[in-house]
Amino acid sequence: MGDIQYLQGTVLNEEMQCSLAEICRFCGVTAERIHEMVEEGVISPHGVSPREWNFTTIEIRRVQTTVRLQNDLQVNLPGCALVLDLIEELEELRFLNRRHT
Repeated sequence: MGDIQYLQGTVLNEEMQCSLAEICRFCGVTAERIHEMVEEGVISPHGVSPREWNFTTIEIRRVQTTVRLQNDLQVNLPGCALVLDLIEELEELRFLNRRHT
């Protein structure tokens, strides 16, 4: 018989908001790394201070993509911010193209 594999995950919905501690846990990064991403403009939390920061699923996705870009391709944070903006623009253009087709 084959090996059994168990997967564990968290289901995220578009309206979900998470704290700094939660985004760190979801993405497997430190709070310091999140602060660096905020300073570089990779992500934009809602709230004035880190204690009040809330992140949406969009920011979670951006953090996860940034981690992959840095680990796999050695892209620096300014490069990640640019890549993420270009990916989002491409997705929007594809969406608009599908609507007009």
